[in-house]
Amino acid sequence: MGHVLSLDAATATLETAGGKGAALSELARAGLPVPGGFHVTTAAYREFVTSTGVADRIRAELTAASGPDSTPDTGADAGARIRALFEEGPLPSALEQAISKAYAELGDGARTVAVRSSATAEDLPDLSFAGQQDTYLNITGQSALLEAVRRCWASLWTDRALAYRARAGIAHEDVSLAVVVQELVAADAAGVMFTVDPLGGRADRLVVNAAWGAG
Repeated sequence: MGHVLSLDAATATLETAGGKGAALSELARAGLPVPGGFHVTTAAYREFVTSTGVADRIRAELTAASGPDSTPDTGADAGARIRALFEEGPLPSALEQAISKAYAELGDGARTVAVRSSATAEDLPDLSFAGQQDTYLNITGQSALLEAVRRCWASLWTDRALAYRARAGIAHEDVSLAVVVQELVAADAAGVMFTVDPLGGRADRLVVNAAWGAG
């Protein structure tokens, strides 16, 4: 698997593009008006954490946080230290070039984009993970894009994401993160529609939560 996939790639699955990315890919292939963009795949995330040694340091932090002397504060501190790791170490040159090339192909190399986290443990039949990882809007330029991708990767290790996985019984080492980069729409209004009532679970009720502007 490569570092980057086109938004409508048939190979953009839960394993390669995360839950959000896989769903957007399916919508794009169906011909719906999905803003143009691309996926930075889970392989890119894994290459970064492996090549920089971040993966080993994550394992060490998680081991220490789950030890007999750990406390809730220990776990929060571990999450903060893990997130800081993503600011260190250079991106592998092939990865940086692939992301930069895909961004340039969106237009003039200065398109304003949304940079959206898409985890492999996301939008599952019994777990949503909605809001557990981060999204960044109004990103313009190659340098800002590469920084936003790092920040999305780091958000796999927010305190809320760590706690959600722990409650759901999902092993931290089993998850990975892709990033969806899409042209930003100048929206009059934006929001989300739930096809099942998220409060009562009724399948005969749609719930729309929206706001004026970018949402």
